[in-house]
Amino acid sequence: MTEETPGFEEKPDVPSGATPEDAAPQAGGPDSAKETGPAAPAGDVNDIALTAQLDQVRTALAERTADLQRLQAEYQNYRRRVERDRVTVKEIAVAKLLTELLPVLDDIGRAREHEELVGGFKSVAESLETIVAKMGLQQFGKEGEPFDPTIHEALMHSYAPDVTEDTCVAILQPGYRFGERTIRPARVAVAEPQPGATPKSEEQAGESGSSAQGKDSGGPDEG
Repeated sequence: MTEETPGFEEKPDVPSGATPEDAAPQAGGPDSAKETGPAAPAGDVNDIALTAQLDQVRTALAERTADLQRLQAEYQNYRRRVERDRVTVKEIAVAKLLTELLPVLDDIGRAREHEELVGGFKSVAESLETIVAKMGLQQFGKEGEPFDPTIHEALMHSYAPDVTEDTCVAILQPGYRFGERTIRPARVAVAEPQPGATPKSEEQAGESGSSAQGKDSGGPDEG
């Protein structure tokens, strides 16, 4: 019968030449593999990362494309606005120049009415009229046309039995327009219908009706 010495524990047998660490369970052995489970393939991990990066790139590209389209639209609007302003400034400048020339054109018109437009003065006058016409100046205002307060300026008023509405009976000074802009209204004498007078069209209609009625009710019965 063997007596155990207190304070000493039995150790497993270790082969000769082996170290004590060889007797301990090795990390990563079969038991540890069972606890951690199977590892994900490296290819799947890379695919997920690439897909995430591709989504980020697509999102950034869409944002930059939207920014570029917005900038292009703003630039086109800016160009149209600048072009519109340029045309407007040009029209204002030309209209101002033509307005300054209107007194000269009036003098030419009066000289033509009095048959004083002769010689070299006639040639210069006609050249000036041709130039302003090419620049877009148009003269308007004729006798007999209805009075329009938007383009006519009435300097004289009278009554006439032969008009059915306010009518320009004399052009005292022609009007001028440049494009859609009226740079000077035509100054005219206006004739208004005579108060209480019956227009000729109504008188003629009444006379024709009376004559027709007389024919229907007319001569003695025959037989």
